[in-house]
Amino acid sequence: MRRPWRVAVVGGGIAGLAAAVRLRDRAPADTEITVYEQSGAVGGKLRTGELAGQPVEFGAESFLMRDPTGAESAAVALIRRLGLAEKVVHPTVGQAALVVDGGLRPIPGGTLVGVPGDLERVTTVARPLADADTDGGRPLIGPDADVSVGALVRSRFGDEVVERLVDPMLGGVYAGRADDLSLVTTMPALARTARVEHTLVGAVRAAQAAAPRAPGAPVFGTLVGGLSTLVEAAVVASGATVRRDAAVREVTPAGSGWRLTVGPTRDPEFVDVDAVVLAVPARPAARLLAGPAPEAAAAVGKLDYASVALVTLAVPQPRLPELSGFLVPSTEGLLTKAATFFTTKWGHLRRPDGVALLRASVGRYGEEAHLQRPDADLAATVHRELSAVLGTPLPAPVDGHVQRWGGALPQYAPGHAGRVAAARAALRAAYPTVALAGAGYDGVGIPVCVRSGETAAEEIITALGGSAR
Repeated sequence: MRRPWRVAVVGGGIAGLAAAVRLRDRAPADTEITVYEQSGAVGGKLRTGELAGQPVEFGAESFLMRDPTGAESAAVALIRRLGLAEKVVHPTVGQAALVVDGGLRPIPGGTLVGVPGDLERVTTVARPLADADTDGGRPLIGPDADVSVGALVRSRFGDEVVERLVDPMLGGVYAGRADDLSLVTTMPALARTARVEHTLVGAVRAAQAAAPRAPGAPVFGTLVGGLSTLVEAAVVASGATVRRDAAVREVTPAGSGWRLTVGPTRDPEFVDVDAVVLAVPARPAARLLAGPAPEAAAAVGKLDYASVALVTLAVPQPRLPELSGFLVPSTEGLLTKAATFFTTKWGHLRRPDGVALLRASVGRYGEEAHLQRPDADLAATVHRELSAVLGTPLPAPVDGHVQRWGGALPQYAPGHAGRVAAARAALRAAYPTVALAGAGYDGVGIPVCVRSGETAAEEIITALGGSAR
């Protein structure tokens, strides 16, 4: 008689939970799935809290509705699978701004993560180099090459476009700098067209044409009640046993499967399983793989991370522009790198008493010392900087919250995709019942993490002998 499969998912973020749901849907019905989460809460960077009496996101705020091909994103597909589609809402205000010379200027349209497809449209915030984006008779990058976003854009459009447009856009997502971040990993659509097109304007336009968006179609969505409802629904749908406060310290081969060492050194628990999804950041994954798969461990262990703090303030009846928020170039000298006006951007969060929820993101890669400041100091600095940018003093907050995310955002150096591919190839060759999933490998954002987890689950099913359903 066949013994049920036993699969361990190490890491209870959205990638790990998506893997657990996919295993439940497509593995044999009696598969035993256990999720191990070292902290006391699952969901990873999806965390809905409460401020001034209403739900507010202390982590990820929204998800993309479409994937790079224009199809429904993996996040939306998972939300449908979990029966939450009716809870999806979209921004009621989509226009954001950039801080330039201390004031707010609307982010120009027609860009791809700040990289312009029409140089005339960005002159309100930056002066592109004249005649630098020339056709040299060959593609911008080679078929297997990777470069930093900053290096490519500087060479074609000049410093101002990088510093006033691209850098703040990437900084808002990764807390990193364009000069350090991989084009292939952070902007895969542009990387693909850059292998064909001879100018950067042409590459941007080709990338935009490859993923057309219907006029008026929403780009982003979130869930009424907060993104923690997605986490809770995924836990239920997975039917997995969820072990919180359960740190997996070792993963070692044991017969045809794996032995997990769980819990404190003085009182370890040993668990035997058939397969493992490692849905943890790159460095913990590298530590777990160092013994059985040193080549894979070395490849993924090179990834560095940035830390950030999210400062949310509840402010009574402030005078705010009709904007979703703003981004701050590092050249402006502010601690704040981005701000979101929650109750302006999201209509379902607006309050009859006029209290506004404002959130600022603090911390850039390499500047982690700023995050050592006390919560009250960070909140006061954010309040002062928001007042200065808005040109009017904000009222004193009636409530506030500081959420610190240590080592939260991967810094994908050029060549990252190749290193991850090498690590996965090494695992498939030696240990096909171990799969990597999460932002440390495939990119940030809820849809990418969901797809990463689902792909890892499919690999495990295949390695164990195929699906019974």
